[in-house]
Amino acid sequence: MAAMTTGTARFGGLRQYAHVVRVVASAEFKLKYSGSALGYVWSVVKPLGLFGMLYVVFGRFFKLQNFPHYPIYLLLGIVLWTYFTDTTQIAMTSLLARSTLISKLWFPRVIVPLSVSTTTTMTLGVNLLAVAVFVAANRIRPQVTWLLLPPLLLELFVVSLGVGLFLSALFLRLRDIGQVWDLVLQLMFYASPIIYPVGFLPEWWKPIAFLSPLVQIIEDARWALIPNEAVATAPDVYGTPLGELLPLTVAGIVIAGGYSFFRAQSPWFAERT
Repeated sequence: MAAMTTGTARFGGLRQYAHVVRVVASAEFKLKYSGSALGYVWSVVKPLGLFGMLYVVFGRFFKLQNFPHYPIYLLLGIVLWTYFTDTTQIAMTSLLARSTLISKLWFPRVIVPLSVSTTTTMTLGVNLLAVAVFVAANRIRPQVTWLLLPPLLLELFVVSLGVGLFLSALFLRLRDIGQVWDLVLQLMFYASPIIYPVGFLPEWWKPIAFLSPLVQIIEDARWALIPNEAVATAPDVYGTPLGELLPLTVAGIVIAGGYSFFRAQSPWFAERT
């Protein structure tokens, strides 16, 4: 009976924390666009603007528009990449931005990066509507493989949160990590098959590239959305369907490692902010 009572109390606590995360994330999402004439439209402008520029440069000049459904291929990659970059960058500075709250109140510190990650997830939902418009405009019929998209988006959330937890704790100790992470993101963007088809990568580089859960998620999402197009098909790098077993292991290590480091550093958050 005591064990059952303890389990019920823990479940109630988790449910309460989940409610707090939802409330904070919703408030931040609304506050982000309050007073803006275009409101939530701004959340779509960034990925669409980047898409337009890259499509002109790589689609027109490098003739990548000849690949079937290249605009959808490119836009989906940009939307998922933008979510990862926004989540990790905002989570990285989230503790410092809420220094007053952290120094005066006690609450599970993980709520802070978790709430901002949830906020960017709401923005991702808006951006995916733009992808849906492109899919409908290209008359792509629904596929059974579309059922794989929600698990892939959940994996993306977990990976982004894991990196964000690690960066947020490390940023309080070393402010220079912000500049380092900006550089890492730039290098990752061009080293990953986001603009160009994965087939453009050298054979020796593909297994290395797919060690990144982000590359695996983007390529699998493209395959799930347009499974019959060779340009969007992720190679079976590791001999498993969609080549996911090793990247999924890496994703598990990312969230476990990020949370462990965050938790280990949390006792010093108040004094470091």
